[in-house]
Amino acid sequence: MSLNYIKNFYEGCLRPPTVIGQFHTLFFGSVRMFFLGVLGFAVYGNEALHFSCDPDRRELNLYCYNQFRPITPQVFWALQLVTVLVPGAVFHLYAACKNIDQEEILERPLYTVFYIISVLLRIILEVIAFWLQSHLFGFQVHPLYMCDASALEKAFNVTKCMVPEHFEKTIFLSAMYTFTVITILLCIAEIFEILCRRLGYLSNQ
Repeated sequence: MSLNYIKNFYEGCLRPPTVIGQFHTLFFGSVRMFFLGVLGFAVYGNEALHFSCDPDRRELNLYCYNQFRPITPQVFWALQLVTVLVPGAVFHLYAACKNIDQEEILERPLYTVFYIISVLLRIILEVIAFWLQSHLFGFQVHPLYMCDASALEKAFNVTKCMVPEHFEKTIFLSAMYTFTVITILLCIAEIFEILCRRLGYLSNQ
């Protein structure tokens, strides 16, 4: 029985009841994760090693880099992806435990409402992630970062730090913002598809 639950859960995650949901899964699972996993590592993988300040001292570089990056972009985006997956995963786990067929989700009002709530939660989480990303990383990476290192040593005060490959990082930031916006639009479109198909089901009864 437990294997059947796992099978239903797996199929539910891979094949949502809506066409847009299936496209979202493909877009989310393939393009976005590939972009983050492969290109994200290439752009941000050695950022801490090449981040240098004046004077070029290891403790100063580390201190200023931690100030410049309270959280690394790769970790933030990985957390974003996992967090956004949670509402859908919880719903499909519930559906698997109850042996709910994918078509049944759109036929029974209670399941339809639960599914819409899971999609709305995805939208909310994506909006929060967009807001956090804009506050943590901004929309552009500048070549110079002014670091307040007075807490480390009074002689340092404000020091200039060089940010490596700033233009590539700006492009990557823009791409991640774009992915978030596309995901939000897909979720909104999925809600409309659910409502339209639900109305079509009711009219055919």
